[in-house]
Amino acid sequence: MNAALARVLDDVRRSDPPGAVADYIPQLAHVDPDRFGIATVSVAGHSYGAGDHRTPFTIQSISKPFVYALALQTLGIEAVGERIGVEPSGEAFNGISFDAQGRPENPLINAGAIVCTSLIPAADGAERFAAIRAGLSRFAGRELELDDAVYLSEAATGFRNLALAALARSTDALRTTVEDALDPYFRQCSLLVDAHDVAVMGATLASGGVNPVTGERVISEPVARQVLSVMAGCGMYDRSGAWLCTVGIPAKSGVGGGIVAASPGEYGIGVFSPPLDDAGNSSRGVAALQQLSDEFGLHMLSRPLTAVTALAGIDVDPASGRVTLRLRGEVDFVATEQLVHEILSTGQVRIGTAVTVDLTNATRLAPVARYLLTQMQHDLGYGVRVEILDPSGLLG
Repeated sequence: MNAALARVLDDVRRSDPPGAVADYIPQLAHVDPDRFGIATVSVAGHSYGAGDHRTPFTIQSISKPFVYALALQTLGIEAVGERIGVEPSGEAFNGISFDAQGRPENPLINAGAIVCTSLIPAADGAERFAAIRAGLSRFAGRELELDDAVYLSEAATGFRNLALAALARSTDALRTTVEDALDPYFRQCSLLVDAHDVAVMGATLASGGVNPVTGERVISEPVARQVLSVMAGCGMYDRSGAWLCTVGIPAKSGVGGGIVAASPGEYGIGVFSPPLDDAGNSSRGVAALQQLSDEFGLHMLSRPLTAVTALAGIDVDPASGRVTLRLRGEVDFVATEQLVHEILSTGQVRIGTAVTVDLTNATRLAPVARYLLTQMQHDLGYGVRVEILDPSGLLG
């Protein structure tokens, strides 16, 4: 995997997509434009990397989906939705984008992110930043440090963000003081990460909220799903539609040159390359993730033409006639439907036959699979009696 990632970096360097380092934050204008790294972390906690994947950079807007996750986890999806929308803005990341209710269009543009930061419960801005820093550190699996120089640079030049915060205050989306929202927002954007940290953060979302490196549950599965959904539709600013078509996995970029991406149930990806395209996304990062998606089949709407079976085998007891069907891995609707047809088409099942569904080697049941298996126990029909062997309690 390391060799494959290195090859992607080489290919993208040769193609040399155009881009320029962000200079509207003075401190960011000094970063080395030649830095380029990529890292992946699987939901099993295995890490891979190539290039400058351990070079620190400021997280910037990559922080937005993770602060959104902290707000959702603390206040609930409905309460956060009363203050921030989930629709693509079609505007630049610092655009004036408020809906008819006065809410910022989504939490991944600046207006929405400032409001989102303000939703983290705290007595003041300093306490709010401490809570955000602790939460983002749990996503990354290590304590994240603040780049004071970048923070001071952002705070000294963030006049447009000041205007956006004032507008949000005027619509009642922002209900703290402007200072208590903006100062922790500038600080959260100035936390230092590397591509490996970002990949761990993406993998935490990809694994349903559990950090695969530390094993800690950081957020609930419904919150992780909500965050990934918003990232899929809004994460790459006004290129989000093109991104969804060409790459097809939830992602979020930052003007520091980083991109976080998450392939649900598989792995997180972190990319770092400072030059940005005209939409504010890392130009080399976008090219690298497009190539990875094409070569590794990452697009979330791509599915194998032939379903992978969860049926590991069928055993028949010659003495009793009992039929045992052994399942493995994740069991979803397709697997459960196949199971029913296997039971009824084995040629071994007769009226009154006992059938055992063995879940010993299954790792997860989708909600629809739990429902269908429970119904099978009650009445499959044809006089077939179904028993389920469930040593891990997957049926709940």
